Amino acid sequence: MTTTRFAPSPTGYIHIGNLRTALFNFLIARKAGGTFILRIDDTDQERSRQEYIDGIMEDLEWLGLTWDRIEYQSKRMERYLEAADKLRDMGRFYEAFETPVELDLKRKKQLNMGKPPVYDRAALALSDDEKARLREERGPGVWRFKLDQHRINWQDGILGEISIDAASVSDPVLIRADGQMLYTLASVVDDTEMGVTHVVRGSDHVTNTATQIQIIEALGGTVPGFAHHSLLTGPQGEALSKRLGVLSIRDLRAQGLEPMALLSLMARLGSSQPVEVASSIEELAENFDLSTFGSAPTKFDEKDLLPLTAHILQHRPLADVAEAVAAAGVPEDKAEAFWMVVRDNIATLKDLPGWWQLFRDGAEPLIDEEDRDFIAEAMALLPDGPHDETTWGTWTKAVKEQTGRKGRGLFMPLRKAVTGMDHGPDMSQVLPLMQVIRARG
Repeated sequence: MTTTRFAPSPTGYIHIGNLRTALFNFLIARKAGGTFILRIDDTDQERSRQEYIDGIMEDLEWLGLTWDRIEYQSKRMERYLEAADKLRDMGRFYEAFETPVELDLKRKKQLNMGKPPVYDRAALALSDDEKARLREERGPGVWRFKLDQHRINWQDGILGEISIDAASVSDPVLIRADGQMLYTLASVVDDTEMGVTHVVRGSDHVTNTATQIQIIEALGGTVPGFAHHSLLTGPQGEALSKRLGVLSIRDLRAQGLEPMALLSLMARLGSSQPVEVASSIEELAENFDLSTFGSAPTKFDEKDLLPLTAHILQHRPLADVAEAVAAAGVPEDKAEAFWMVVRDNIATLKDLPGWWQLFRDGAEPLIDEEDRDFIAEAMALLPDGPHDETTWGTWTKAVKEQTGRKGRGLFMPLRKAVTGMDHGPDMSQVLPLMQVIRARG
């Protein structure tokens, strides 16, 4: 049984980078008919907030990324402590007492000597009496996992064959001096006990994967299949880290973007497959192929979401957007005609109020100086309302016959005078909705 998980930390809201990880794991599970676990990484009690947990679940539900079960790491502390005791009994867990300043000095010295800045395992040489003295002077130490210093190899689902020399990696700290259980140990215990078979995450976790493989093996677990997707950059290749706050899912949602636009883009961005709007999550899952993704940094531009959202809206029936149309102030008897006219000319549903205001109140005429006499003459020929789909053709024919204008020189000035814009829906559809035409007087 294929089992995947998404393990967000509730210290903030989901952003576009988190979404990529969540989506990949979700689609793998759905394609295989497996299990997708939402695992809340709330071991940091000081920074974790219920509002973020609620926000994470709300965002995932809005996207349609429903989970089969939810787990909270804060409720599994006993399991992590038991695993820590097991590692101690095996001689794979040891206490270290260096201060951050001391560790920094050691790293600088190693770098000056041309050596990799790896923890020197000085704590392993401490006697019981020395440890007791340090605890008395400094308080409890951190607990490090003792790596077997040989090469760690795995076949990555995206990056291919990976080989990391454990001797070039510091023994990871798994428990802080204040007793907080860190992500690495908690994640390993959970993945092992929850039967996680596939782990997809960002390429910044590659080194973590190497150490986690050894911890999994030490605890007698089965190593899942790992895959590391590329990290997102801005459209010019710039780091997204400073902008992730404004690229939260709730912020993109507030902009009126459609969830399937987000999912369709993120399910293909960085792969060899073209970005196409999917009709459903099931379609996304069926066509998802992790092997098509590359390792190069992937450029993300939120502007790309607008045409995808527009494409989705163009194919929506009124029933799907009736609430938004009503909220824009459109009367029920005009809702169908209004939606059919504007749906090809909006980027998001947030554009609806502006269009209804145009039809209801009229627009400020946009008239070029050289067209003023022409527009005055043309407006005198505009039939009295109410207008229907034949009015535009009847009107422009009469104007053409009287003024001699034709083509763009005829139609564009009239559009600009009536709508205040040089683009928009078919004017034969617009006129029946126009309740006020300001250029008439």
